[in-house]
Amino acid sequence: MEKASLDGAFFHYKIDFYYLSGTMQDALLFVPIDDEPILFVRREITRARRESPLARLIPYRSAKEILQHIKPMKRVGMQLDVIPYSDAVKFKELIGNADFVDVSPLTKELRKVKSPFEITLMKKAADISKKVYRKVPEFLREGMSEIELAGLMEAYAKPLGHEGLLRVRSLNWEAYTWHILSGRTGSIVSQSDSPMGGLGLSPAFPVGASLKKIRKNEPILIDFGICYHGYQVDETRMFAIGSMPDLFVKAYNACRDIHYRVLDKALEGATSKELFQYSVELARSMGYGDHYLGYKKHQVRFLAHGIGIEIAEFPFITANHTYPIEEGAVIAIEPKMVFPGKGACGIENTVLFEHGKYKVLTSIDENIIVV
Repeated sequence: MEKASLDGAFFHYKIDFYYLSGTMQDALLFVPIDDEPILFVRREITRARRESPLARLIPYRSAKEILQHIKPMKRVGMQLDVIPYSDAVKFKELIGNADFVDVSPLTKELRKVKSPFEITLMKKAADISKKVYRKVPEFLREGMSEIELAGLMEAYAKPLGHEGLLRVRSLNWEAYTWHILSGRTGSIVSQSDSPMGGLGLSPAFPVGASLKKIRKNEPILIDFGICYHGYQVDETRMFAIGSMPDLFVKAYNACRDIHYRVLDKALEGATSKELFQYSVELARSMGYGDHYLGYKKHQVRFLAHGIGIEIAEFPFITANHTYPIEEGAVIAIEPKMVFPGKGACGIENTVLFEHGKYKVLTSIDENIIVV
């Protein structure tokens, strides 16, 4: 904030004020440059006081009350990427002639590197994930629908501590747990920026698991994220009933090879853009240029996304980012292949970079599971 010449900053977006204050009650966090932060709580302040270690928690009902507790400012930070325009206008009228500056890039950069506490929570999420994936062979049977399998997995995960909701910083994109695609639904694209979207349940929710029946001898891609204490892990594994078609066995092995070769190169200090291009070149050399990360014109331009209290945060491995992967970063790397009309396959792991090495947090069996 000092480098950005800010007198103070408001954080209304609950993901960020949770990160900074420890509570997700209905609140607004104000951080002055020269004093202790203030958490203005609309509801429920008793619970907020139990949850937050901050010293200054003040109840409020209207934005006007906030002005009684802050000094006049010339440059004010606001989360302009997510605040509704009408709210920004109201705040500007209240604050007066102060310049508004987008403070979201500062919080995004701050959250790129995970603390030991955050990593502990993500490891607990990964433990839940491992238990859920181990139950899949017991749940999976021919003739059940994709969404039925998703429901069984979620019902099993919830008592283990899975919160169900995956959070994403977006206007029109929602993250969800049950990305289960079998056979041809794995080749269906939709509104989400991913290699495959799935059929979903209706035009109102056109992504993920559907009512399609799962059949023998087809690829079943399960991408089932877990959230524990607000922190998420993301992973994908492949299953089949009876047998897995040879096309998908070979493509899956290629994805797995790309996955680890990219991680090895990341340790060498390669930038995001270099890592992405390296993965594309590997896919082409293996004969999967048209299928890698989507089919032809639907191919996406990212291989990995950072993950934490949001499902997609810094750092990314993508075609247009130029930074290396730093010590303390956690990414979800997901090389996938799509074959039109036939299905999709791939692997995804949540990976921590520390002590000059990488560690796969989602240490689930990476072999194709045939039941």
